[in-house]
Amino acid sequence: MQQIKKDSEDELLELLNSSHQELARYWLGKDFIIELLLASVVAKGHILVVDIPGVGKTTLAKNLAKILGLDFNRIQFTNDILPSDILGGNIYNPLEGKFSFAPGAIFTDFLLADEINRAPTRSQSAFLQAMEEGHVAIDGVNHPLSSLFTVIATQNPIDFDSTNPLPEAQLDRFLTTVSLGYPTLDDEFHLLNDYSKTIRNEPVPIMTKRGVEQLRAACAEVFLHPDLSRYIVEMARATREDEQTKLGISPRGSMHLAAMAKAYALVKGRRQVIPEDIQCLVHPVWDHRLLPRHGRDYDSSHAHEIIETVLKNVPVPR
Repeated sequence: MQQIKKDSEDELLELLNSSHQELARYWLGKDFIIELLLASVVAKGHILVVDIPGVGKTTLAKNLAKILGLDFNRIQFTNDILPSDILGGNIYNPLEGKFSFAPGAIFTDFLLADEINRAPTRSQSAFLQAMEEGHVAIDGVNHPLSSLFTVIATQNPIDFDSTNPLPEAQLDRFLTTVSLGYPTLDDEFHLLNDYSKTIRNEPVPIMTKRGVEQLRAACAEVFLHPDLSRYIVEMARATREDEQTKLGISPRGSMHLAAMAKAYALVKGRRQVIPEDIQCLVHPVWDHRLLPRHGRDYDSSHAHEIIETVLKNVPVPR
C-alpha cells in the first residue's frame, strides 16, 4: 500500500473537517450523524438509515455526495422494481445489429436507495450482491462498479405495507445503521425561518474523488492498539454467550467495528483510536447485526439493550 506523506495527510484531514463544516450548514441535526456518515464513506462501508419520511434523508445524502465530489444517483424502490431497473442490461441496437450494455443507476459513486425494503426479494438480492462484490454480472459478463461505490439505503420504521424485511445476512452488508431523529426546537424554528437563506446556493465541493481514495488509504494506517483490538473481540464474544442472543456478533462485525473506529479517528483529526471511539460506534455498527432470541420484528431496541449490557460488563482497557 502506498504511504501518504504526513503533510499531505494533514491537508486531507483539514479538507475532511471542512467537509464536515460545510455539510453542517445544509443539514440541521447532531454533529455525530455527520461524523458517522463521513467515517462510513472513509471506511468503505454502506449506510442504512432507518427513519420516518421528512427528516432530511435525501437532502443529507445528496449534499454529502456533492461536498465529497462524488457522482450521485437515486433509486426509489417499489414492490414491482426489477433487477434490470437497478443494474441495467443488454439492449439490442438495430443500427449496429448487436446488443450493448446499458448501465443502470447503480453505476455511480454514491447511491441513495430509497425504501430498500419495498423491493421484492429478487431485486433486493441482486442489489445487495452488487454491494458486496463490487461488480454487476449481466449475461455472464462482469461490469465493475465505481471503486468509490457507496450506498446509503433508507427504511421507514412505521409503514410496513408491501415491504420485505432484509434478512440478517443482507443486513450484515451495511457497515452502519443510523436514525436521524427529529430536529431540536431551535433547529426546527430555524428551518422555518432563516434556513432558506442558508441553502439558497448549493453546497460547495470540498473533496475530490482522488482525495476520498487517499483518505481511505490513510484510514488503514490509523493505529489501533492491540489492547483495543482485544476489547472489540471480548465484546463480540460476550454477545455470542449472552442467553438472550440467538445470533451474536460475527468476526466480520468485529472487523467492521475496528475499521469504523479507525475512520472515525480520522474524522476527529487523530491518527490513533481511543476507547471512546469504539464505545460511541458500537451501537451504529452492531445493533443491526445482533439477533435477540425472540426475533427482531423491525425493532432493534432489544439488540441495543443487549449490547449496552455488554458495554457495561466488559472492562475498558486503559
